[in-house]
Amino acid sequence: MNDKTILLIEDDLPLIRMYQVILEKAGFKVKNALDGEEGIKKINDDKPDLVLLDVILPKKDGFEVLKEVKSNQNTAKIPIFCLTVLHQEEDMKRCKNLGADDFLIKTDVTPDDLISKINSRLSS
Repeated sequence: MNDKTILLIEDDLPLIRMYQVILEKAGFKVKNALDGEEGIKKINDDKPDLVLLDVILPKKDGFEVLKEVKSNQNTAKIPIFCLTVLHQEEDMKRCKNLGADDFLIKTDVTPDDLISKINSRLSS
């Protein structure tokens, strides 16, 4: 068990449950936000160790969340992985340009890959 907290910003309840199980099994504390506005509030309030950010979200999309979090000096250093069904090259470039630390396609990333990438980023 470690003391690292992952904030999952995702609006799909079955996916939230699935990722929560995967992350908790790997020893992480998991917090959730169901939309971009709630996600920004939780990032500012809780300062999680890493954020898994869906790009297609209600209220504020993942691009807006990224832009806001990375432009705030209090939260800019928090690693953010975009976790999305979008797989267009321009979406990936846009996430990277806005400061995302990684870009993961939900249908392609395995639970082991996800945990490995998170552990690698948090230990660097």
